Amino acid sequence: MTTSRETIDRPIRAAVIGAGHFAYRVHIPVLRERPEVVLDSVCRIGAEELAIIRDEFGFDFATENWREVLDRDIDVAVIATPHHLHFEQAMAFLDKGCHVLVEKPMCLDPAEAWTLVAKAAEVGRELLVSYGWHYKPGLKKARDLLPRIGRIEHVLCHMGSFTRTVFAGSGGGARWQHVRIQPEARTWQNADAGGGFAYGQLSHAMGLLYWLTDLRSDSVSAITLDTSSRVDLHDAAMARFTNGATGVFSGTCGVPEGHGFELDIRLYGETGSLLIDIETERMILKLPDGVTEDHSVAPGTWFYSCEGPANALIDVALGKGGNESPGDVGARAVETLHALVTSSRAGGSTTEVTSMKGQSLEQS
Repeated sequence: MTTSRETIDRPIRAAVIGAGHFAYRVHIPVLRERPEVVLDSVCRIGAEELAIIRDEFGFDFATENWREVLDRDIDVAVIATPHHLHFEQAMAFLDKGCHVLVEKPMCLDPAEAWTLVAKAAEVGRELLVSYGWHYKPGLKKARDLLPRIGRIEHVLCHMGSFTRTVFAGSGGGARWQHVRIQPEARTWQNADAGGGFAYGQLSHAMGLLYWLTDLRSDSVSAITLDTSSRVDLHDAAMARFTNGATGVFSGTCGVPEGHGFELDIRLYGETGSLLIDIETERMILKLPDGVTEDHSVAPGTWFYSCEGPANALIDVALGKGGNESPGDVGARAVETLHALVTSSRAGGSTTEVTSMKGQSLEQS
């Protein structure tokens, strides 16, 4: 196995655990395009779909039992199974000595999230979370601008998407009907396994917020509009951060089909404010005395795609490049997501984030 920054002169052997719709559509094609990569192992439930993916991409080994992949000689693993399986599988492949890319949310329980971060550090491997926007040009500029607004005192963080049918319908969407491997309703509509908009979509916006800042939630009070099976479609939450700042989180699957993602982050500090609007590709810094700086990007720059995380996984295995979606970012998002869902299920009562450590979603 490789070390976290060891340069190797042989192909990187990759495994994909949970080859569902997104892995089939995004992660596997990205890996296939890298000349340094051998597609060694693929795993998913469903023999017919597994055979389709094995044959189309030329994996050396295919199985419905992910533990069989642990016996393979691999360097990197992509974990793209349903959310509630991420922790056990990511831990196992980190223990094996692999660099690991795990789909967002990285897991469901805050304590388990931080355990993954600690495990990656212990074994000297990179843990990446599948946050695609973190690798888009121009967004790092926001981190350079933030010191100019001073200590952050208030945050607005919103995510809207066209995913109603994912969480309250077939499990797929019109724009993906041509894809050979379809999303499955059982993955996204099981409330006890992390189904719903908060874990499935609002996690994008939280990941971006916690990548841009060092904020960490302290308490959350939330209400959601749910389906009859307790899967959330719309989310509204108030948060207190550990630095004393206040925050508002908003999420909705109500964007009509045919439109793009809405992702808005507004950060208000002691000496200024910063707007990041992904949909309109605007980044606006406001400072005292009417000073406004426009750091917006060219049209199409922030259109969502997720090739960045899988490419970064290979780069770090080769001893080059950086991890722009590290585990600590994912863990801070999990803390907030878990507290949001827990608060909503308790009728909106304030949920202390620290009290959630070690408590599973099923216990909340």
